[in-house]
Amino acid sequence: MAGTQVSLDARLMAIAEMVGRCGVMADIGCDHGRLGAFLLGNGWVSRALLMDVSGASLNKARALIRWMGLEPRARFFQCDGADALDERVDAAVIAGMGGATAAGIVERGRDRLGDARLILQVNVAQPELRRRLASAGYALTDERIVRDGRRLYVVMEARPGKACYDERALNVGPVLLERMPPELGDYAAFRLRVARKALDGARQGGEAAAIAELEAEIAIWEEVEACLRR
Repeated sequence: MAGTQVSLDARLMAIAEMVGRCGVMADIGCDHGRLGAFLLGNGWVSRALLMDVSGASLNKARALIRWMGLEPRARFFQCDGADALDERVDAAVIAGMGGATAAGIVERGRDRLGDARLILQVNVAQPELRRRLASAGYALTDERIVRDGRRLYVVMEARPGKACYDERALNVGPVLLERMPPELGDYAAFRLRVARKALDGARQGGEAAAIAELEAEIAIWEEVEACLRR
């Protein structure tokens, strides 16, 4: 089956494009292994390290890589985060999880990750991830919004460096704020819907701290919408 290719959905394709061409990549939380299989199969990376805490997921990834005839260029690790990373990598992907989980992987694996570029995509808690990346010694160097069906995702690239972000940058993203891409309008509308629904719940529950936080977030996204309309 050597030479057989896999296709990626829009989210994974955006992640693959941000990885780009490099020597060794690690997919931390590789799940089914399709990202690594695509990058190896198309010659975008020379080797891939596929890691997952789930043995069942790792077995799926291993079977796919073997089926494609790519096993000599891949290594597999059942581990928590980057705990088993034992060689230098050029890029490390951490995607498809919550922001707090991804941040913990970076913090615990900081020494093992070295100077690797981080490609991140999280489903919740993006502001927390950005804040903790800066605290861990990373600066965001790229951010893109990708539409996959009806869903919108933010894919980030971070590199070792100093960064300090205000609340606006933590919520929206420093690179997205600088570039103001057209997709940011739809994403801002989505974030506002989520925050306003959460605010209704917080008001019903009398959660003062949550109310203040959500009101501040809503004000930020409303400002973004106003800027995009100008």
